[in-house]
Amino acid sequence: MDIKLKKILEMAVANKATDVHLMVETVPKFRVGGNLMDVTVLEKLGQEEIKMMVDSLLDEEKKKRVSNRGEVDLSFSLAGSRFRVSVYYQQGSLAVAFRVIPIKVPTFEELGLPPIFNNLAEANHGFVLVTGPTGHGKSTTVASVLNQISEKRNCHIVTIEDPIEYLIKGSKSIVSQREVGADTKTFASALKSVLRQDPDVVFVGEMRDLETIGSALTVAETGHLVFSTLHTNSASQAVDRIVDVFPPGAKDQIRLQLASVLTAVISERLVPNREGGLSAAFEILTGTGAVRNSIREGKTYMIDNIIQTSMEVGMVTLETSLARLVKEGKVEEEVALSYSMHPSELMNSLRKVKG
Repeated sequence: MDIKLKKILEMAVANKATDVHLMVETVPKFRVGGNLMDVTVLEKLGQEEIKMMVDSLLDEEKKKRVSNRGEVDLSFSLAGSRFRVSVYYQQGSLAVAFRVIPIKVPTFEELGLPPIFNNLAEANHGFVLVTGPTGHGKSTTVASVLNQISEKRNCHIVTIEDPIEYLIKGSKSIVSQREVGADTKTFASALKSVLRQDPDVVFVGEMRDLETIGSALTVAETGHLVFSTLHTNSASQAVDRIVDVFPPGAKDQIRLQLASVLTAVISERLVPNREGGLSAAFEILTGTGAVRNSIREGKTYMIDNIIQTSMEVGMVTLETSLARLVKEGKVEEEVALSYSMHPSELMNSLRKVKG
């Protein structure tokens, strides 16, 4: 690895950065506590410097991919951490974004995950979606669940990722981690063969297209526990996104499939806290009869109301979760409001917890 790049990444880990950005004629930037900042002790990077850094990371196949496609993803370990890397071109120049991933998979307690995650880790079948914007902890949350399954259950866990982020160690379970581009051609092709690999639990890193989504639902339908992620802002949006991928003639069938296997949709936000770190807030939807009916009948507009009126079965609105963080003194009220999907509902929740 390039010596200067190694120094930058070691600095990022030491400063508890979650992301690192390298661009031409710009000083390196770290994201710390949700905020992007200049690393002023370092100088601006030139095109040749970044090219040397990139070349030190890529094998010949990945160099060709950058040249032909203009981008490539990869991951590697260094300085007690792992890094997910996106190399890309912008305005004709190379740029690199690094996501810092701890070597040790965080526990439920360390992440502040709600009790429902214990139930998800014990489930034998179903379909679990973890959603939220990019960079808000979806992969970390799923890795924590998979790690707990590995430690407590005798299972075969198969992950399909692009690239592999957390390394899940087999404890009671055995773990097969497959990387798209290295171990399999596509998510869809890996899912087509996964049933022949005797899995109990399958993690699909991201459901990007019709074929992948359809295959993931089929795997869940055959009695397996399937986890996946989506870049959506809420549970109802996640359901709509899945259905909308399919052509009109297939939508009814997909609604039936999804309704029959859905266990939970967890929408996650990482919110800057008072200590300079990040605290997790969650919207939780579980696959109750009312939820399944709304999906089957194409009435996803009812899901938000179902969550609000189903607290007793473990469902939680994002606003309730944010209000709890404020009540516990972890997050400022103004910060919570800026992350809310429905600020007026959050204000109502805050009035209730204050009362």
